[in-house]
Formats: sequence, structure tokens, C-alpha cells
Amino acid sequence: MSSSALDNEPQHTTPSPDDPAPHHPKMASAARIALLVLLTAELMDLLDQSVVLTALPAIQESTSAGPSALQWLTTGYSLPVAVGLITGGRLGDLYGRRRILLMGTGVFTAASLLCGLAAGPGVLIGARMLQGVGVALMIPQVLATLHVTFDGESRSKAFGLYGAVHSIANVLGPVMGGLLTEADLFGLSWRPIFLVNVPVGFAVLLVGRKFIPESTVKKADRLDLPGTALSALATVLIVFPLSEGHLHHWPLWCFAMLAAGILALVVFLRHQLRKQDGAPLVPLSLFRGRRFSGGTAAQLMHGLLCGLFFMTWTLYLQRGLGMSPVHAALAFVLLSLGELAGATLAAKSAGRFARRLPQAGALITIAAMAAYGFQAAAGEEDLTLPAMTAPVVLIGFGLGMVGGPLADLSLARVPHEDAGAASGLFNTAIHLGIALGTALTALVFFATTGGSPDAGLNREAFIAVLWWVAGLLALMWALMFSLPKEADNQTD
Repeated sequence: MSSSALDNEPQHTTPSPDDPAPHHPKMASAARIALLVLLTAELMDLLDQSVVLTALPAIQESTSAGPSALQWLTTGYSLPVAVGLITGGRLGDLYGRRRILLMGTGVFTAASLLCGLAAGPGVLIGARMLQGVGVALMIPQVLATLHVTFDGESRSKAFGLYGAVHSIANVLGPVMGGLLTEADLFGLSWRPIFLVNVPVGFAVLLVGRKFIPESTVKKADRLDLPGTALSALATVLIVFPLSEGHLHHWPLWCFAMLAAGILALVVFLRHQLRKQDGAPLVPLSLFRGRRFSGGTAAQLMHGLLCGLFFMTWTLYLQRGLGMSPVHAALAFVLLSLGELAGATLAAKSAGRFARRLPQAGALITIAAMAAYGFQAAAGEEDLTLPAMTAPVVLIGFGLGMVGGPLADLSLARVPHEDAGAASGLFNTAIHLGIALGTALTALVFFATTGGSPDAGLNREAFIAVLWWVAGLLALMWALMFSLPKEADNQTD
């Protein structure tokens, strides 16, 4: 971390993406604190995506929420995130990444308090949507600040830890939700899963104000408001039907919304082309570089395969194998522990292997998926959790080697003045991919099961899904050839 980055005054330098970053093997103590705060902000978002899942029965019982309201407790959180990431990233570029990060943290913390105090499902859903707005402001600043603050080996380590946080959240979220709800602290039932964010959010605000360096572009132009509106409209019209369509058996309105969303996206791109000499919401020059365009496409595939695999795996474990929710959760813990090990390896490598590390992770995951598929086909209904431990852990291990390095390598040469916009686009890619993957389940899973709880149908459908996921992994592996073969501090 450069010494100037520790100053709390705005950083106006905008180095060229073609200049190699200097090599800094060690981080100063202030940099470590800043990194801890940034990763804590990221962890709050990731936990709140999953912590609510194990608390849904208790929420339904205490608030008399119907099935539609329960669904909106997750959709109401994820939709504002997907809509606002690009705009949130650009706001950080223009008005200061620390400022927007802390603003988003304040919104998220206040919304978490509202969630914990909500008496009915309407208020709770509204507060969840407000949490999503806060996250859309927060999260692009995390990647952008890591990018502009750290360089060389320090940056690769920081991005490796960023990937490890994702793995930790996958384990902690469902477990923490279940434990806090079961503990019924002070008779509050599920409410502590949201209230715990309040002291953590205040800590991020206080410590972040002191230790996170401010950074912005040399000239803070005004936000492209028409572009913002078009981007939000296109994202809603595309993501909403993809998220909800399978629940409503794909009615005509879903396809009408998708068509309107594609039209809005075309209008948005034409608008951005006209704005490139001004202050565009999306600097299209980002996509001229093979790193960013190829890496973002790989991130889209990453989200797509995760959306397809994790939803169908849950159904396979419980319907196909007859596991209880607790045993199914243990399978997720096994995968997440493998993912944490892979992410730890990526963090310790500090970028020395460049694209070879995430590509190796993709190949390990393909091999593990194939082994799991053959095992599932041979074992059928008799497959047990101990028997599947090896392929499941290896699936997680391979995926853990992908996340942090993919983000690091994709964003490494992005100009500092576009770091927020690039981070917003990169994060949007995985959210859109997850929505697409969830929608794909209708074609490759539910087309076979028809929604039936029949164990044999669910096993057959899941085995077919594994081959689809392996194909998506192979495509992601191929797209990663756009990333550098050698580390930036060696050769490009």
C-alpha cells in the first residue's frame, strides 16, 4: 500500500492502466485495519443474503407472513442490489469511494435496525429493500478501494482475502441464522439476525472514517442521470422476470418484461455511446481491454453456474436423497470449508500464478463435478453425506480458487478513475448470472421433475444438471485465457 493512500484527503491521481504496479510485499498496520474494515463491510452484505433463509419459518410464524411475503424477503433484498450496483460504483468514482461506502453503511445499518423492529411483513420487506439500497452503495466501493489502494503483491493478497470472506459467509450465514433464531435471545426470536448488524455497522463507520483512504477521480463530473434511469429500468425488466418467472410457471408477462428489458438495454447502450466524451455512467472503453471484458464474462458464467447448481443441489439432497434440512446444511458446510481452503491458497499465492490459479480451480471443479455425477448415478438413493464428502469438498476447493484471483486479474489494469464503475459492472455480472442460472433450472431441472417430490425424478434431474454445470465451468475456464498468464510484477 502506498503511503499517500493512508492520507484521508482525496486521491486525485489517475495512473495509466498500462503502467505496472510496484511490488509491495508487506502491508502497513493502517492498511491492515483499512482492509479489515472493507472486508467486514463485504461480510455484512454476504451474511444478510443467506442468514435470513434459516429464520424464515420463525419469521412466518411471528409476522403471519404468507408465501409471497417470504419470497420477497429475499427478492426485495437482491433486486435493489442488482439495480443499483453500476450507479453505486459510479457515485464512488465521482464523489469519493470512502464517502459513498460510509453512506451506504449508514443506510444499511439503519435498515437493519428497522428489520429488527418490524412488527409485520410489510415493514420488514420495505426495510429489506432499504438494506439492498445500502448494499448497492457499499459493495462497489470495496472492490474499487482495494484496487486503487493496494498494488503488487499486497493487492493480490487483499483480493485473495476478499475471496476467502465469500467462503466464510457461505458457512456463517445459514449457521448464524439458525443459532441466533434458536437461541431466542431476550425473547427476540429471529430479530437478532438483523440487530447484530447495528453495532458492526457503527464500528465500520467509526473505524472506516479514520483508516479507509478517500479516493476519487481528478474531475468529479455530474452523474449521468438519464443513463442511471435507463440502467435501472433495463436491470429491473431483465432481473425481475428471471428471478420470479419459475415461481409463476413463466407466464406471458415474464417474456414481455424480458423483451422490454432488452429494448431498454439497447437504448441505454446507444445513450452511453453518445456520452463517452462527457461523463458516462459506463465507460465503454473498459470493454476494449481483454482482461476486463473476458474477466467480466467469466464472472457472468461463475454466477450462472452457481445459480443453477446451488438451487438444484438443495432439492437433490432433501428430495432425491431424503436428507433433513440439518443434514443438507452440513453438506453446504462441507462445500464451504473446501471453498475456504481454496480461497486461502489463492490468498497465500499473492497472484504469483496469475490466470493459471483460477483456471486450475475451474478444472478441479469440473473433475469433482464429474466424479460427483458418477457417484450420484451409481449410489442413487443410498448415497450418504460421508460418502460424498470428497467430491463436495473438492468442488468447494476449486470454486474457492476462482473468486478472488478472477476479481484481482480482471480489475488490475482498470484506470483508477473508472474503478467504481468497473467494480459495479463486475458485481452486476455475477448477480445477473445467478438470476440467469436460477431461470435455467426450469429448462434443465424442473422440466424433468415437473415440481414433483419424487426422489427418483429429482436424482435424475440433478445428475443432468451436473453436466450443464461442468459445461459452464469449461466455458469459464476458456474465457479466463483473456487474463494474463504471468503476474503483473513479472511479465504481462
